Amino acid sequence: MQLQLIAVGKQMPPWVQTGFTEYAKRLPSPWSLPLTEISRAERTKNADLPRLISAEGKQMLAAIPQGHYVIALDVKGTSWSTEQLAEKLSHWQMDGVRGISFLVGGPEGLAPACLERADMHWSLSALTLPHPLVRVILAEQLYRAWSVLQGHPYHR
Repeated sequence: MQLQLIAVGKQMPPWVQTGFTEYAKRLPSPWSLPLTEISRAERTKNADLPRLISAEGKQMLAAIPQGHYVIALDVKGTSWSTEQLAEKLSHWQMDGVRGISFLVGGPEGLAPACLERADMHWSLSALTLPHPLVRVILAEQLYRAWSVLQGHPYHR
């Protein structure tokens, strides 16, 4: 099953790059987690935010491979434990889901079109998390869920 992270924002701080890369590289093929970064539209004092967010959303939607199941990371989504995430991944794999694209918005969240396109909304926390940190948490939780499914000692 192919995984993909599609996220708004480029040029993340080094700690984000390091954290994401560390966990993403631990995932074996075919569970690799490539990252597609969408350019964040420049915010100015008089920027039309809904238009900018909509434009980012169009780029995100265009980056979703055909046939992928889409999960929007959204504070209003459903929370899962690591074990529940592992069960869902196992279930999707058994059902023949070809791939999953995870969508992470910018500071203002995801475009309405992305939320509408999503097959599922997932909340990592009731807290509002900084969007760069979500990349690291997502990669770590996917690795942890994989380790649960493999009986690997990483998840204790």
